[in-house]
Order: sequence, then structure tokens, then C-alpha cells
Amino acid sequence: MKLQQVSVFVENAPGSLYGIIKILGDNNIDIKALSIADTKDYGILRIIVDKPKLALELLKGNYVVKVTDVIAISISNEPGALIKALELLKNANIAIDYLYAFVGSIERNASVMLKVDDDVKAIEILNENGIKLLEPSSIIKED
Repeated sequence: MKLQQVSVFVENAPGSLYGIIKILGDNNIDIKALSIADTKDYGILRIIVDKPKLALELLKGNYVVKVTDVIAISISNEPGALIKALELLKNANIAIDYLYAFVGSIERNASVMLKVDDDVKAIEILNENGIKLLEPSSIIKED
């Protein structure tokens, strides 16, 4: 039920993001979702790719990179759809470190990646309350 997310620290300089994306593209690694958060000097690129282990190996020589587990849920693509999941996590006292989303995967729903402080409890609460958790295979078609 968890996906592996690759996080890369990126210098805030021209061409930095290009270098990472080029390495992935040159090695036939497909980016399924991405998010970047930045500060003045650096950013954190968070990506879901079809080959996270290979991405880690290729990038770790030139970048600070790590793999983190995230939870993926599917919600309807309409206003207010995320509220139920967030309310369940809030009521269970589960903190959300960050989240990002994309549309166009399962049945045109939104796929939301969640990094929470208690994966096991979050998966249990979401499952019990009818929130659709996505299997890695529904987002990533690994060769």
C-alpha cells in the first residue's frame, strides 16, 4: 500500500533540475508524479518514478538523495473531496508532513501522495473509512 518516493536536494541554480531530469530520462526512468519545494538556496524534488531503486543509484553520486515511503489515495476530482481523508487523519491525531497530487490516473480521479507520521495507523484509518488506497501497481507500471 506504500509507494517509494525519491527525494533529491536540488541547488537553486540554473540547470540543476535539468541535470536530474536528464539523468532519469537518459536511463528510461518514467516520472509518474513530482513536487518541488524550494527555499532561497535549495529545493527538495519529490518524485514517484517507475524504477525508484535505479533512480537512487544513478543520482546518489551527484546529489543528496533518499527514498521515503508515502501513501497514495484516490479521491474524486471535485471540490471538497480531500476533506474526508484529512478529517479522518486529524481525528486520529496523525500529522501530515506534506502532500501533493495529480489528476488523470484511476478513473480520472485525483491521486494524492501523503507523507504522514504514522503510516500504519493512517492506512488502517483510511481503509476502515472507505478511502481508496492505491497500490503501487496502479500508478507505476514497472518493467
